[in-house]
Amino acid sequence: VMIKESCDGMGDVSEKHGGGPAVPEKAVRFSFTIMSVSIQAEGEDEATTIFREPKPNSEMSCKPLCLMFVDESDHETLTGVLGPVVAERNAMKHSRLILSVGGLSRSFRFHFRGTGYDEKMVREMEGLEASGSTYICTLCDSTRAEASHNMTLHSVTRSHDENLERYELWRTNPHSESAEELRDRVKGVSAKPFMETQPTLDALHCDIGNATEFYKIFQDEIGEVYHKANPSREQRRSWRAALDKQLRKKMKLKPVMRMNGNYARKLMTREAVEAVCELVRSEERQEALRELMGLYIQMK
Repeated sequence: VMIKESCDGMGDVSEKHGGGPAVPEKAVRFSFTIMSVSIQAEGEDEATTIFREPKPNSEMSCKPLCLMFVDESDHETLTGVLGPVVAERNAMKHSRLILSVGGLSRSFRFHFRGTGYDEKMVREMEGLEASGSTYICTLCDSTRAEASHNMTLHSVTRSHDENLERYELWRTNPHSESAEELRDRVKGVSAKPFMETQPTLDALHCDIGNATEFYKIFQDEIGEVYHKANPSREQRRSWRAALDKQLRKKMKLKPVMRMNGNYARKLMTREAVEAVCELVRSEERQEALRELMGLYIQMK
């Protein structure tokens, strides 16, 4: 049985009107989805899948296991409440469940995949420093400086077991190093990893990251930044205002304080590029923009 685990903060769930105490009530939900069930028949090499969740991302298939009044940033309370879940999960990983199905005893094994975590929660569960850390990646040991020089050649190197080993190094400091040296040795693991996760870059944040970049490119093209050495803040502001106005007029896109998924998906379309091209003087640059977006859409 393959199980997907998810855990996320549900934000503020305090009473919005009423005479209760004005306390910030935060909640966290830990849930799981049964992704697939497969059978390994005797004498067969391949396992046969007998159940596969048709809608693995639907809230219908995602069953809550634990709802807690905890702030997801409160590490001690969160780990305290989830402790029994982790213990139970470890017991299930290393044992078999025997059930009688149709009069026959069947033995079930469970595999867990912790993929339903956002970056903040992954860092919390895996004992990494928070998102502002110089160790920017939850998948490898790269620092900000390294990542800005090398955009492409990365592989997934971090793992739960390695994080546990690194925490032991951090805790015991066997080589009697200074705080800086020690931190470099453990690559930002400074709390005890609590639960195994499989961090990924989810499609939503991929979209958001790319759209943020394109939004900057659009502004620069409207202001013909390639002609100017270093434009003033006022100039940049006016380009941004022009872009926002055009997107609102042509695409019904209201400006947002922080890029979100819906905005990102609407921005990364041919229609959006056509709208922007109306404000770009050079036909050559218009073509380049269209081609760039075309490539992006193809890749996506």
